[in-house]
Amino acid sequence: MYRITDVVKHLLIINILMYLGSMLLGNPSSELMFELINEQDGSFADWGRYRLAMFYPTSEYFMPFQIVTHMFMHGDLGHLFFNMFALFMFGPPLEERWGAQRFLFYYLLTGFGALGLHLIAQQLEVNWTDISPYVKNVPVLGASGAVFGLLAGYGMMFPNSVIQLIIPPIPLKAKYFVLIYAGVELFLGLGNFNAGVAHFAHVGGALFGFLLILYWRRFGSRF
Repeated sequence: MYRITDVVKHLLIINILMYLGSMLLGNPSSELMFELINEQDGSFADWGRYRLAMFYPTSEYFMPFQIVTHMFMHGDLGHLFFNMFALFMFGPPLEERWGAQRFLFYYLLTGFGALGLHLIAQQLEVNWTDISPYVKNVPVLGASGAVFGLLAGYGMMFPNSVIQLIIPPIPLKAKYFVLIYAGVELFLGLGNFNAGVAHFAHVGGALFGFLLILYWRRFGSRF
């Protein structure tokens, strides 16, 4: 069992403090958020804590700081718990293997990569489908992209490590778990199932993690 490592510990603290601290900005109701998304006489201040989430760059609610702050924001306690649990489980082995600087670089890059793929998919939806152009006003938040990067990293660095699933209750090697999970997310994203979840951000985190590890294996790392 790996001990909790320094970078993982600080990431856990930052995410928890951001969740609690953001509540001081106010937590708008789902009805108000629907009105704001559809541009019904709202203002940026009305978004409350979601001002720290990420809006599409052409949205009137976009602010540059959101590129960073959205990675440390979560919608509710369940969202926060599951992301932090994954960080706690899969982060320490990778930080132990790579060291603090390399691990933090990996975590942040996969998070930004996840955002990039999500924004590309969002733009394609607006331009090529019948989805409302107001989709640009839907906020994106959470550490899920970086967490999927950790899952991909764990699957590549510890491919034969066994993960005990709860549903279904079977053991599965990490390399298969990551492939199945990423495949499901890609399928859901392409099928536009569960529209409240940024599936392409999840796939983006895993993809950028996979490509970064391939790069390190071929060319090495400066860290």
